[in-house]
Amino acid sequence: MSDRAANPGSRATIAEHTERELIARITALLPPPPSWMPVGIGDDAAVVEPERNRLEVLSVDALVEGVHFDRTFTPPAAIGHRALAANLSDLAAMGAAPRLCLLSLALPSSLLVADFDAMIGGVAALAARHRMHVAGGNLTRSPGPLVVDITVTGTAKRRQILTRSGARPGDELYVTGSLGAAAAGLGMLKERPAEATLDNPCTRRYLYPEPRIRMGSLIARNRAATAGMDLSDGLADGVHQIAHASGVGATVDADTLPIEPDAREWFARRSDDPTTAAITGGDDYELLIAVRPKLGRRLAEARRHGGVTLTRIGVCTDNPAVVLKCGDGRHRALPQRYHHLR
Repeated sequence: MSDRAANPGSRATIAEHTERELIARITALLPPPPSWMPVGIGDDAAVVEPERNRLEVLSVDALVEGVHFDRTFTPPAAIGHRALAANLSDLAAMGAAPRLCLLSLALPSSLLVADFDAMIGGVAALAARHRMHVAGGNLTRSPGPLVVDITVTGTAKRRQILTRSGARPGDELYVTGSLGAAAAGLGMLKERPAEATLDNPCTRRYLYPEPRIRMGSLIARNRAATAGMDLSDGLADGVHQIAHASGVGATVDADTLPIEPDAREWFARRSDDPTTAAITGGDDYELLIAVRPKLGRRLAEARRHGGVTLTRIGVCTDNPAVVLKCGDGRHRALPQRYHHLR
């Protein structure tokens, strides 16, 4: 490798490197493969041993430049972090423990090697925190946008897997953390990218979301919930999805929604309705769960040890309508969910 390429301050691009050299750079940023992965990066395919008495849980998600992130204000490390966080959040929603991931990258020739390294570093750092191993992947050239496509696998016991379809009328709806921060953070970054810093909780939540792996695992292990999903597309989407999959309706209490204070203030300054903006903005990566009232003791343990707040926000109903109960007592339809292809 040339001195210029090895210098992180250089303007070297990936076009100046072979695929083998780029794979070597990825491998250098990762820990050694575990004993249950006899063949990892560098061969035609990875080989892993199954985990005894557990089912495999798989998910895939792609981040496309210009659709899911903007490189003008999203640091390379944040791109890698967000790409893996989106997948980890899916595992958290299913109650699965992370195990391995496959990384597929479509790279513009002009991408700087330093940015490539930082992006892989973002993936590697988050993977290490959750004891997930990168098992391999694919590199290809993109004539257009940067694309980061990640496939993850996790494991869970058969009776502990959480789905969207188990809610019943009378089940209470809970959400982790706070809502609206990422949507507000994205707006701040678009409006004044030079002034946005990680000291701001909203921009930090957009750039470096925290998948709720620990809470998801505890809820699944305790069998505290009847249904659940992650909120990558916002709370409104999550409530609609669980209601549809479970064949129930839902009433969400607007006064109980844990909207991030900085986000509420930012939405209000822009004359946006904070509640609507917070529940439809997406990128929260929180968890929405349905819980039978009699399972409160199981939920209490998850609350104590899950590392994040849980807030009761509503209830599942016999009536198929999905509504938002406003502060004045009136009900209105919960906003429709996000549509990826529009």
